[in-house]
Amino acid sequence: MHHSGEANRPFSSDKPTMNAKLEALKILLKKHPSAVIAFSGGVDSTFLACMAKDVFPSEKILLVTATSSTYPESELSEAKALASRLGLNHRIIVSEEIEIPGFSENPPDRCYYCKRELFAKISAIAQAEGYAAVFDGSNVDDLSDFRPGRRALSELGVLSPLLDAGLTKKDIRELSAGYGLPTADKGSFACLASRFPYGEAITEEKLDRVGKAEESVRALGFKQVRVRSHGDLARVEIEPEDLDKGWKLRREISAACKKAGFVFACIDCDGYRTGAMNEALTHLRKQIV
Repeated sequence: MHHSGEANRPFSSDKPTMNAKLEALKILLKKHPSAVIAFSGGVDSTFLACMAKDVFPSEKILLVTATSSTYPESELSEAKALASRLGLNHRIIVSEEIEIPGFSENPPDRCYYCKRELFAKISAIAQAEGYAAVFDGSNVDDLSDFRPGRRALSELGVLSPLLDAGLTKKDIRELSAGYGLPTADKGSFACLASRFPYGEAITEEKLDRVGKAEESVRALGFKQVRVRSHGDLARVEIEPEDLDKGWKLRREISAACKKAGFVFACIDCDGYRTGAMNEALTHLRKQIV
């Protein structure tokens, strides 16, 4: 891995601004002698882990990945491989969300219960083993959507250095490419529970169905895929620029969803976007007002 903290990196965007954000991130990290990082193996947490390695001795960093029925096996395998590639200590813990009271009923603040459980476990590890801080990979873009999980982070004193340094997802992808990280162009992933309309009960069977459908659709050559579950209907979101390709492969997409256990399948005309299930909350608020 190309990895030297002071090397010049070929950033194509506004380099002074990017460098200022990078320096701000390093300053934020250096405030703490050691840290546990919530590590999903996604774009953000991988970049954060890479930057932490620039700042801390390796033995002062612990990556923690939580496995559960909302986190596909393929993502866990990637997280393990990335941690190994970074040469950092990595621990797998179990945080089974659907066993948390209030989670499986899928209320609008479902993410709060999940994050509260997960980060309480990670914070307990940090406290027991003498790590000075707990970091998560939230970035500036995470403020633009409904994110009840951030309340749990605040309550537990979890820090979000990427967000505090003013880094957006686009910044993080560009910086990741400069550092030679394989996650630079990795598709965004959110826990599988986000595929269900609020109020629809979440079960292991439903999570498994969604996970299998997404993996099969992704295997057709789509980088970014969400299969939103609406009862027996799979609403497939792919990148807007992939919609023509999606239409050509509509039979294969339908077959993939049906093989996973859905009865019907459709392609969302608006394409992939984060927080699509929150659109129903916005629509409801407008009706109430």
